[in-house]
Amino acid sequence: MLSGGADGRRHPDGPAVVLVVDDDMLLRMRAVDMVMDAGFASLEAADADQAVAILESRSDIALLFTDIQMPGSMDGLKLAHAVHRRWPPIRIVIVSGRLKGADLDIPADSCFFGKPLEAGVMIAHMRSVIGRA
Repeated sequence: MLSGGADGRRHPDGPAVVLVVDDDMLLRMRAVDMVMDAGFASLEAADADQAVAILESRSDIALLFTDIQMPGSMDGLKLAHAVHRRWPPIRIVIVSGRLKGADLDIPADSCFFGKPLEAGVMIAHMRSVIGRA
């Protein structure tokens, strides 16, 4: 059994794992830096299809951090809904530089942040939903 984190999804040998999904490599790297600064481990995907493959192969992901606008079979919002249905313990953070949170139908218990992201706010939010590393 996995231990730690607010939802219990933590690798037995290390910190909680955050899956960062963004097709823009520089923005994805910045998000990964925030995850690491928060004390968590990170995995990266460039689109929803890669993210689902990672989610299907691992049981230790505590938080999905996804951009909305991405190419592929589904955008980040559809990915968030799919993850919420299939893996309900995973916490979800949805980000966008073009869309506004008030206009979106995001999954229950998910959180929306507009870009540009404030590192301190993101780190505090990650720690509040999945615990400290």
